[in-house]
Amino acid sequence: MEDDDRPRPRGDAAGRLAGEDLAPYSLDELDLRIALLKAEIARVESHRIKAAAHRDAADALFGRKE
Repeated sequence: MEDDDRPRPRGDAAGRLAGEDLAPYSLDELDLRIALLKAEIARVESHRIKAAAHRDAADALFGRKE
């Protein structure tokens, strides 16, 4: 099984963030959190593009597995 096919463990970072109570945060803290999350989204998108290019190159060389 490839790494991407493995199930993610429950309680991963994104899941914990999504379930966190935001009520205790001030407006400034929420703005900072939004900025950090946007930066993380950009980082993940960049990595995804690189991973897709790597996979496309492998598929071109070895053929795509169905």
